[in-house]
Amino acid sequence: MQKESQGGMPKTELYKQDLIRFLEGFLKTGDENKIFQYLLSHSNLPSPRGNLELATAFAELMEISSSKSLEGLWGLCMKATRTSSDEAPVNDPKEFLPFCGTYAIGALGSIYPKYLDKALLRLKELAHDSRWRTREAVAMAVQKLLERQPKRTLKILDGWIENSNWLAMRAVAAGVAEPRVLRDEQTARKALELHKKILAKILRTTERKSSEFKTMRKGLGYTLSVVICARPKEEGLAYLYQLMKSQDVDILWIVRQNLRKKRLLKRFPDEAASIKELLQKPFTYLSI
Repeated sequence: MQKESQGGMPKTELYKQDLIRFLEGFLKTGDENKIFQYLLSHSNLPSPRGNLELATAFAELMEISSSKSLEGLWGLCMKATRTSSDEAPVNDPKEFLPFCGTYAIGALGSIYPKYLDKALLRLKELAHDSRWRTREAVAMAVQKLLERQPKRTLKILDGWIENSNWLAMRAVAAGVAEPRVLRDEQTARKALELHKKILAKILRTTERKSSEFKTMRKGLGYTLSVVICARPKEEGLAYLYQLMKSQDVDILWIVRQNLRKKRLLKRFPDEAASIKELLQKPFTYLSI
């Protein structure tokens, strides 16, 4: 739910009014300083929570932009994503620029197919960023693309798993684990399939000490329950039982973390309790 200003209008809409003026100025002059300064001054950084309403307003304006202004806006967003971690470390106000730019290129790609592949190519690069906020923006951008361009987006995300590292896989898992995009049955089915491929990668690897692997594993600690809840009970729960049989320490950690999520407990209370009980027993039961 959007927060409201004192006047009753959602903050996102108020931000849009300001942003439209700055964007019009940018498109006339090519000078991005005023709009970047506006984003920085309203970023809420440093703080635990950046200004998500402002980032959303910026991305949504990309979706309603005139086709005549697309190249300029694409260039603006791309420039924002190039704000490096040296220039803008975590919790620095300048970190808000790549966050907004990343989210916005997903919005542009979702509306204008000619930017779709370019957006995903850049998002794949940004998935490896050292800053957690930028990585979260990648997942949000992927969700934008899945809402309007699911088929092509899912096909490309599949390639991220086959050819990339743990952080790209984490971006895939977080990107597809969004209830609003999982309302589409084909997307929900593919989301679980992508998770299965990632978890299969874990089972085949011995490289598990890197920070990238740990970040990916932490993400799977919640995303798996989201995609399982979007599928029929028999399919999702059967997969959880299958994972338990692996006796793999990291896989079992992921299962345990997901069993703590209210969404899974609410939808499958009896089955979740049964799996929890099994996890507390010795591994010998798994061979039965």
